[in-house]
Amino acid sequence: MLKEFKNFIMTGNVIDLAVAVLLAGAVGMVVNGFVTDIMMPIVGSFTGGVDFSDLKIVLSEAVVSADGEITKPENAIMYGKWVNSIINLIIVGFVLFMIVKAYNKTKKPKEEAPAAPAGPSEIDLLKEIRDALKK
Repeated sequence: MLKEFKNFIMTGNVIDLAVAVLLAGAVGMVVNGFVTDIMMPIVGSFTGGVDFSDLKIVLSEAVVSADGEITKPENAIMYGKWVNSIINLIIVGFVLFMIVKAYNKTKKPKEEAPAAPAGPSEIDLLKEIRDALKK
């Protein structure tokens, strides 16, 4: 059983999958850093310096005791983080679209197979059969 497991793990498909998962994680970190550290400050400057992640609707204020300790935390809807995630999705989608578009331009167009030579029509075949029967 151990030998079968070793053969399974060492097949090309499993190793390719493992490499793909690791690369996807690394690319995810790069994309997240690009969107968070580069694009969101630009979007924020276009919106007047608003940081969307701070936007919220407070449902109930935090309760603070006399010594400054929070006894009941604030209850709020953090809709700004959701807006950030929508903007991230749009940016990542656009970047992926541009990458796929550039990749498709680099691919060699497939040459169409030459059309099969046109054979004799039905009428020609019938004429040949008629002539053969006459002989």
